[in-house]
Amino acid sequence: MAIAALSIFSNSPSSSSSSSTTTFHPYPSNPSHSLQPTTFSPPLQTQPSFSLLTKSHPPNNYFSRFRFRPSIHSFFRCRSSSNAPNVDVQFGTLISLFQEIGISFEETKLLLLKSNELTSIQLDSLRDRVLSLHSLGLDRVSINHFVTNRLTVLTTNEIDPLLSFLRNELHGQLAQAKLKRLLLSNEPKNLSSFPQKVRLLVDRGMPVDKIVGVLNKVNLSKAICNRSINEIERIIDFLEPFGGVNLIVKHPAILNHCLDSKLIPRISVLTKLSGGDEDGIRIVLNRFPFILNYTVEHVEEHLQFLRSFADLDDEQIFKIVLVFPAIFTNNIERKLRPRIQFLKECGLDSEDIFKFLIQAPLFLSASFRDNLAYKFVFLVKIGYKYRTKGLAMAIAASTRISCENMQKVLSLFLNYGFSFEDIFAMSMKQPLILRYNHASVETKMKYLIEEMNRDIRELLDFPAFLGYKFDDRIKHRYEIEKGLKGGQISLNQLLTVSSENFTDKQKKDSSVKSELK
Repeated sequence: MAIAALSIFSNSPSSSSSSSTTTFHPYPSNPSHSLQPTTFSPPLQTQPSFSLLTKSHPPNNYFSRFRFRPSIHSFFRCRSSSNAPNVDVQFGTLISLFQEIGISFEETKLLLLKSNELTSIQLDSLRDRVLSLHSLGLDRVSINHFVTNRLTVLTTNEIDPLLSFLRNELHGQLAQAKLKRLLLSNEPKNLSSFPQKVRLLVDRGMPVDKIVGVLNKVNLSKAICNRSINEIERIIDFLEPFGGVNLIVKHPAILNHCLDSKLIPRISVLTKLSGGDEDGIRIVLNRFPFILNYTVEHVEEHLQFLRSFADLDDEQIFKIVLVFPAIFTNNIERKLRPRIQFLKECGLDSEDIFKFLIQAPLFLSASFRDNLAYKFVFLVKIGYKYRTKGLAMAIAASTRISCENMQKVLSLFLNYGFSFEDIFAMSMKQPLILRYNHASVETKMKYLIEEMNRDIRELLDFPAFLGYKFDDRIKHRYEIEKGLKGGQISLNQLLTVSSENFTDKQKKDSSVKSELK
């Protein structure tokens, strides 16, 4: 190329070039499509009357302020055509272009010494590439970083398809951190096929409006750039029975995993455990995709512990995994062993332990200091005996509520005149009363007393009253029954009958009432 024979100030081609040049079109050269320097933050324009980022003629003697040492001047000539009359102008233009993105003269000199390709590119193209990068939202500091750390971002043609794709098809929505890492961490040859690989995801069923969200949540080097088209297709094909592209949309990080070394062996463990239940595995992966972060050895260690210490079979274990796949996050010695040991001490056999863990899997992961310890105190205080099945069942019923809610429910019963013995008796009949929302319990107790004119102690006989829906069941049925018989019916009879039988009974009672009139 003859960089000294080229001018970015004229749209007409130079006629003095005597060797080949590199020309790319990362961004339209038409000034109408160029972003003005005032859009940069901080501003790129360092000269009040002239900017290298727009096509215009420089003021007279603009470059006379440059004082190049003979060695650098000769260096630039030797990389330009041998008879270049505009060496000073072209070198000054390059210096000024880089200065506008914060690169000093000394840094530019080092770049020229290290990077031969910099002198084989038209200055118009360099400027257009800077504008192209800026159009994707990159500021001066970021572009400066690219030039000084990965100059190929500015000089190679191979990233043109990528920049065009990011701008025109993804509309510049790729997160800035992702964009910077993408350009800095990958070789140009791996970036050129990026658009094709992303389009493959769309072709395989990924909604267009979900693409950017997926790309912003994956490691682009692992998931896209360093993989071939064939590898990406194999991953989608393998995941197809478990949700395929839809699974990837919900949990994009799955794409980060290597198919042969991670996805296949780790999902194979679940396949063997479930007896080939693909629907079950799909549920597990959707509820807890992080299970794929654990090695085969880690998962097998947990499975073997549950088989040997809890005496559970694979079918039971997989059912537990279905409701609580996060079981694999719990340390065996610090959490699983002592808690299953506690259940054994309460008199639970393997079948009881299985039912307990299906009902209250959070027992395995809840904090003892901040959660379980307080609940043990509450339960023992109202009358539960330590190391009994009753205590274990009460703990199971209370695992899904906070200690604060449990304390408020107990306080509510005490405020309405119930003793600890009364609360214990009610919880033995209806263990779930300890996990009901305290505000809901209070609403139903007030309605029982103030609207239904009942004695609050009727709850001792029928504590399940507190578990029925207030508007749809309690209030609705009471108002109907009140209109027919004055509402004088036991709580049990009012609420336990099925909706169908209640409707039939309502029609019958209404007919009898009409005949009596």
